[in-house]
Amino acid sequence: AGAAAVLMLTGVAERTTFSYGERGRRYVQFEAGSAAQNLQLEAAALGLGSVELGAFDDHLVASLLTLPAWEEALLVLPVGWPAKKQKRGAPC
Repeated sequence: AGAAAVLMLTGVAERTTFSYGERGRRYVQFEAGSAAQNLQLEAAALGLGSVELGAFDDHLVASLLTLPAWEEALLVLPVGWPAKKQKRGAPC
């Protein structure tokens, strides 16, 4: 909730399944994972924190993004300044 930015990765599997059949869905997911990894590496290089989230309400996210029926949300990537680390042994 406190992220400075939230990046949403979406995909249109039919563009890939047209050429590769149902296996194309996996290729879209692989590409989304690779893109997310690069975004996280760049965030880390800038001293930012990020995390990949795949557990979200598909219909709610699609509605918020006003995605067309053929496009689906694949990953959510909140990015922001990391929380301050507590010293070991310090009370929560």
